Amino acid sequence: MNEEEVFAELGEEGIGRMVQAFYKRVKVDDLIGPMYPEGQWEQSEWRLREFLNFRLGGVKRYIEERGHPRLKARHIPFSIGFAERDRWIKLMGEAMEEAEVSESAQALLKPLFAFIADNMRNRDESGASEASGGLNFLK
Repeated sequence: MNEEEVFAELGEEGIGRMVQAFYKRVKVDDLIGPMYPEGQWEQSEWRLREFLNFRLGGVKRYIEERGHPRLKARHIPFSIGFAERDRWIKLMGEAMEEAEVSESAQALLKPLFAFIADNMRNRDESGASEASGGLNFLK
């Protein structure tokens, strides 16, 4: 399954359900929840939903409103290490399950999300173990 097929299967509605399920978890998460400014949950949810609509389906709303995603640069203000990366991946995995994303779609999305989350890391943790479990689903 490729990204176009995942988008055809999920559509904007399915992506919206997945993102909503993700943010439901983030709001109560003790590790990554505090990174989100209070009162900006709707904007955060919109940005992720529209980024995914763009990335998977070519929907232009994100680009028209925010320009190039510049994900790494936009996440610089937040201290992101292995633990934060792994938690993000874990919560997104749970959100995909709740939103009933098919296994074939998850087979494409999980590595994509792991790649994106890993690229957001910006904290020097040399010598830290990466075996914290967040990427185990890739095996």
